[in-house]
Amino acid sequence: MHVDEIVDAHVLVVGSGGAGVRAAIEASRYGGVVMVSKTIAGKGGCTTMAEGGYNAVLRDRDSVDVHREDTLSGGAYLNDPALVDALVREAPERMADLVRWGAVFDVTEAREVAQRPFGGQRFPRTCYAGDRTGHEMIMTLLDRLDATDTHLYQEVSVVDLVRDENGAVAGAIALDRDGDVVLFRSDATVLATGGGTQVYDISTNSAAGTGDGFAMAYRAGAELIDMEMIQFHPTGAVYPYDARGRLVTEAVRGEGGILLNARRERFMKRYDPDRMELSTRDVVARAIATEVLEGRGTGHGGVYLDVTHLPAETIETRLPVMLEQYLAYGVDIRREPMEVAPTAHHIMGGVRITPECRTTIPGLFACGEVTGGVHGANRLGGNALADTQVFGKRAGEFAGKAPARGGRIDDAAIDEKLKVLDAFFEGAISPVDVRKDLKLTMWNQAGIFRSAPDLRTALGHVRRLADKRLCAASTANLLECCTVRNMCTTASLIVRCALLRPENRGAHVRLDADVATEPATSPFSHTYVSLTREGIERREAAA
Repeated sequence: MHVDEIVDAHVLVVGSGGAGVRAAIEASRYGGVVMVSKTIAGKGGCTTMAEGGYNAVLRDRDSVDVHREDTLSGGAYLNDPALVDALVREAPERMADLVRWGAVFDVTEAREVAQRPFGGQRFPRTCYAGDRTGHEMIMTLLDRLDATDTHLYQEVSVVDLVRDENGAVAGAIALDRDGDVVLFRSDATVLATGGGTQVYDISTNSAAGTGDGFAMAYRAGAELIDMEMIQFHPTGAVYPYDARGRLVTEAVRGEGGILLNARRERFMKRYDPDRMELSTRDVVARAIATEVLEGRGTGHGGVYLDVTHLPAETIETRLPVMLEQYLAYGVDIRREPMEVAPTAHHIMGGVRITPECRTTIPGLFACGEVTGGVHGANRLGGNALADTQVFGKRAGEFAGKAPARGGRIDDAAIDEKLKVLDAFFEGAISPVDVRKDLKLTMWNQAGIFRSAPDLRTALGHVRRLADKRLCAASTANLLECCTVRNMCTTASLIVRCALLRPENRGAHVRLDADVATEPATSPFSHTYVSLTREGIERREAAA
């Protein structure tokens, strides 16, 4: 392989979801911006699929202090308090940006942005556009992006970051749709590649959610934290089979949906009698999984989510996507319940960042789901879309203010990365087979409930899969080899971190833990798991 094209920019943004587009909009104020999208912008990634809403304090009875407390408590105090402060303070401002740019949210009779209750929050603070909130946001952001001079490369996949002679990230190497190699050179790079729960067999993520950003940042030497914290959304579709894992938005429960087991018992009273269906996602997911494991699940391995007691008009106007989705399955949710079960949804850990979105490597910034620290051990529904806008804006601003890069990119380093691509043409194993094996391994041995023996089994198998010589029969599936390589790396990071945290906290549950729940009353009284190429360790959080 050789470099077919070189593209220069002041800021390179990798990813075209809500965080990436917001970063590009902001960075365009400071110089030339190139945004690289693995998919068609607006068609891939999780923002456009996000249905529930955007958390922001907009009412006098609510406050940013309460939003902060809810976020820290929901995250089992594993969150970085400085990042949480930025999220809750600036979420209303970024919501105002969206409205000013033309986003249409549901409103009250008083013409104020409407807000619905979501799990783990004391006040209704989730702004929404029916159950198409993410789609409304990304369309608005793309319209705004069109008004800038950002150069957009679509269906071009970044496969590795590039560092200069001073050790700073200086751009990236990518493959276009024809398999040609593009070298992007930049003064600053923003990683906004989204999540990676496609490493699990059942996932809400789009096909693009393969963990590329985590793997690329790790190979470049960045510090990642708390990769063991995987959120399993409580309600993914389980029937029909082809739809399994597809997100059934928390808005269904926010609008009054109730959970019933096969005995038609409203079982959440056994797990959180105060908050019931609006408990935090980790609690609800474990409750559903427990009901199924103990034999009280449906014939398809789920439980019922029922909205038949709601007026048909409420379902039609507040939950139109859910109604359409299930009608396509032959289920009318106005008259019969949905069958749901937990599905891999969100990675709370990721690249460690400062409030300015700086990583531990000069020249590299990050925002959105690829980062860790904002959501701690469990993310509250509605905080992710706010995260994309608050930290997308911050990443774009501080990357835009970065000085011109002084170091030279070493040609030998580029050649080494190209040799990795060349090696795939000499491989022997289909990446499709490795992907399938990996996803089943992670689902069966590193899922909602974990133990040291299962995790060690998973780690050994993931390592064996990573060692296989992936085969690119042609340039057409060269990208698939790169993707599966990244999936193996991301899966390994998850399992290694899970082994290092023997206690239970948030979304991470060890059946072999010494205590049922680690007491967590202060954001400064915990350890976090830090991982770099040099090693993995538990560290005390600094006050």
